[in-house]
Amino acid sequence: MQFGRYYEEFEVGAIYKHWPGKTVTEYDDHLFCLLTMNHHPLHMDANYAEKTTDFGRNVVVGNYIYSLLLGMSVPDVSGKAIANLEIESLRHVAPTFHGDTLYGQTLVLDKWESKSKDDRGVVYVETKGYKQDGTLVCVFKRKVMVPKESYGDKRGGEQPGRPELIEG
Repeated sequence: MQFGRYYEEFEVGAIYKHWPGKTVTEYDDHLFCLLTMNHHPLHMDANYAEKTTDFGRNVVVGNYIYSLLLGMSVPDVSGKAIANLEIESLRHVAPTFHGDTLYGQTLVLDKWESKSKDDRGVVYVETKGYKQDGTLVCVFKRKVMVPKESYGDKRGGEQPGRPELIEG
């Protein structure tokens, strides 16, 4: 299975549909909130959310949604990345709730070769996340520095650092 792409493999206009999706559980949301110290009752307190919000229930914290979509895109976009350079924009378009399933896709907007090193380039992409019913929930644009094939060749090929398998 391919993990990430070299610069030469990206084409402007290509769309990568990330698989599999992820069903967001209450546990996932609460653990992420606790790990990141976001204790807002909109995310953590069902009674508060029911009685004081327009949604009537907990809303999954947006940074978790962004993180899931970013992670979903790694095998298709940044699995070989040298560096994530910039998150240009991030929009939370609609709420996500416990039990919703997220799916993501990424569009290649542009790409250009590095001006300082000839073994890499920058890929500019837009990732969108959708709920199971097709509702757009999150959109972000980012720039990723990815290697050219020559970079990979110099460093041991497709899976650098992986030991040779021993037969028997």
